[in-house]
Amino acid sequence: MATVEKVSVALSPELLDMVKSAVASGQYGSASEVIREALREWRLRQPLREAEAQRLRKAWTEGLESGPFASFDIEDIKLKAHSRFSEAGKKQRNG
Repeated sequence: MATVEKVSVALSPELLDMVKSAVASGQYGSASEVIREALREWRLRQPLREAEAQRLRKAWTEGLESGPFASFDIEDIKLKAHSRFSEAGKKQRNG
């Protein structure tokens, strides 16, 4: 068995209640088991978080490299969409 080192952890009242409930329900044998499982889950999620951060960095870079931002007028966009919708309806009725 690996060497075990005892540490102290400060938890908010809400987290402490969750730990106590998990132990009281019999789901875990001790608060230490709850914390150990939480740390194992955290360790498993870390590569996923890093991959997501890399994806976002890439998207950010691609956005910057795509050229300058062009402003837009939401009312103009709505009018164009409404016009296209109306045209499509006319074609469907006449088609």
